[in-house]
Amino acid sequence: MRFAVLQFPASNCDQDCVHAVRVLGHSAELLWHKETSLGSADAVIVPGGFSYGDYLRCGAIARFSPVMQAVKRFADEGGLVLGICNGFQILCEAGLLPGALVRNRDLQFHCEQIYLRTDNFSTPFTSRTPRDKAIKLPIAHGEGCYFADPATLASIQAKGQVLWRYCDASGAVTDAANPNGSLLNIAGVANERFNVAGLMPHPDRASEALLGTDDGRSIFESMVDALQQRTAAKAA
Repeated sequence: MRFAVLQFPASNCDQDCVHAVRVLGHSAELLWHKETSLGSADAVIVPGGFSYGDYLRCGAIARFSPVMQAVKRFADEGGLVLGICNGFQILCEAGLLPGALVRNRDLQFHCEQIYLRTDNFSTPFTSRTPRDKAIKLPIAHGEGCYFADPATLASIQAKGQVLWRYCDASGAVTDAANPNGSLLNIAGVANERFNVAGLMPHPDRASEALLGTDDGRSIFESMVDALQQRTAAKAA
């Protein structure tokens, strides 16, 4: 499978994403923000970092990059798009995902290991996620507090669009396990069609055991499974 990894000025996790995909034995290539086509990509990853220096607010400038128009067309056609950290912020700013990411409640930058509980296993991003344990991933953000109005929160919960919530090692969703004050401990969401998703923690930095956890692999493996199923369905 071919993954396109977007690259903006000040992206700093693009190479991490490329490596994570290649660890699984698949193809990943960087795509500069001025490109207007995704080429033959089967899926898109919008990586973490500080696109455009996070001026104005995180993701606010990157959403206007030419490549994001191609991403929107790709998503509208059902293509798989995953946003990680700053990538999640960009997808929210671009209107491809509901809600917004705002300053952490303690106004501090958090760089630490956290745990996630998967809330919906029936998506292209979560089907391979372990069902019997919380997954351990690193975070590194100052504006990772998920916010949405009450109507949006009610809607995304009712439709199963909340994919991951912050939890403790046992899987319990508690305020103490919430590193940034996200409403309802939300760490990641999907769109209504479940072909676009974003999360603040970094699965790309948790793709090999030597990194301390390889739990992030399950998210990329889920995407690969979904893509392979699509390919098989087209060939049938």
